[in-house]
Amino acid sequence: MSEERDVLAARKAKMQSWQASVGTYPNEFRRQDLAAELMARHETDDKAALAQAQVATAVAGRIMLRRVMGKASFITLQDVSGQIQCYLAKSNLDDDVYEGFTQHWEMGDIVGVRGVLMRTNKGELSVQADDIVLLNKTLQPLPEKFHGLTDQEIRYRQRYVDLISNPDSRRVFQMRSKIVHNLRQYFVERDYLEVETPMMHSIPGGATARPFTTHHNALDMPLYLRVAPELFLKRLVVGGFERVFEVNRNFRNEGLSTRHNPEFTMLEFYQAYADYQDLMILTDELLAMLATNVLGSTQFAYQGVALDVAKPGLRISMAESLVRFGGVKEAAIDNPTDLRELLHRQGVEVKDEWGLGKLQMELFEARVEAKLEQPTYITEYPAEVSPLARRNDNNPQITDRFELFICGREYANGFSELNDPVDQAARFQAQVDLKSAGDDEAMHFDQDYITALEYGLPPTAGEGVGIDRLVMLLTDQPSIRDVLLFPLMRNS
Repeated sequence: MSEERDVLAARKAKMQSWQASVGTYPNEFRRQDLAAELMARHETDDKAALAQAQVATAVAGRIMLRRVMGKASFITLQDVSGQIQCYLAKSNLDDDVYEGFTQHWEMGDIVGVRGVLMRTNKGELSVQADDIVLLNKTLQPLPEKFHGLTDQEIRYRQRYVDLISNPDSRRVFQMRSKIVHNLRQYFVERDYLEVETPMMHSIPGGATARPFTTHHNALDMPLYLRVAPELFLKRLVVGGFERVFEVNRNFRNEGLSTRHNPEFTMLEFYQAYADYQDLMILTDELLAMLATNVLGSTQFAYQGVALDVAKPGLRISMAESLVRFGGVKEAAIDNPTDLRELLHRQGVEVKDEWGLGKLQMELFEARVEAKLEQPTYITEYPAEVSPLARRNDNNPQITDRFELFICGREYANGFSELNDPVDQAARFQAQVDLKSAGDDEAMHFDQDYITALEYGLPPTAGEGVGIDRLVMLLTDQPSIRDVLLFPLMRNS
């Protein structure tokens, strides 16, 4: 701690000296070029060609490397695009300017450099400075230059330092932006209307999850941060917007893990006159498009598992998956007593109110989910755990629903929408009964949504895709915190 205080005091003294000479933080410097643009534009220009062309430029950024060698020095500037070297010769600068550089400039400082392009004797494209400006004197030192910021806890808490120091982190979030852009473009090109629905709900709904609760003072009423936009988006389909999508935040008052953050980003979309089978085809296409546009190939690896999303994902029912991957005997699938016994063996606490569908779901999560490495659509979810999905015509105990799993994680949830207002009201009431029995994640009864269904929801299919997990997949990151700029952290 003493060493840190000494470093901070020394940098503060340099800042005070700089401010005494400059007067304030300068704001007149204007950057002309980005580092990467210069590198690309003059990639093939040799030393002689640059000397003859006298290409003038002005660059700005943060000092990441600094070498002072008497009357000649080098600095490496980092801007949003990359890095470029600058050559500072005392003979090309005023004596007081060069002296100010040697005395006051440090790693991390933000500077501007004007000059002409050159190549060093080693062939590195550089800016030969004829004017330099210190734009911001930093107090905090950067992490050790060769290893960057390695402490994972600090990386999450001080993302700004992580982004300065670690090119891989910057790459992840640049890729995240590209992924979201491509998602939006995909749906807009297919005539989906992008919409925004409320983030604060008077009745939480759209998913079985525990909501965050707040209070509106003026109206003196409780409000809930939304757990899902589903019920509002389907209201829009009722209203005649036959294809809609939204990219926005959901909030669920649940624990933290490598897969969960209480605030997360979802893509939800709905299409009239379609069913869940159509959406599985669309999702296959969506994954292939993203991998191609973002990674340049449909073949990639996630945490050592080789994937190829050009191939359609496996389709298999939940019951079949319990037999095939979970080692459950076929005769036990529809036997609640057998399923309860199997769950007890798994160490799962079984509740008395769980019906057959819930038991199957819990056993699937315990025995099957982690084994689904290759893209797999689990279909035919029990109606008991699918309160918003349409019942299957041949078996009303299951629904026309799927979830997509890759490398043991759920990435998408889609189904043919329940558009029968009577059935939906009954299922809402079943959720209310579960809530009364102590289930904090059960849904409320939304009468206005029932009224909307009474006006007529066309045959519709809808899907939610977890964007954070999708970014994890395409950037090969093990934790959701690695793809969130500012993940929720416990107070230190």
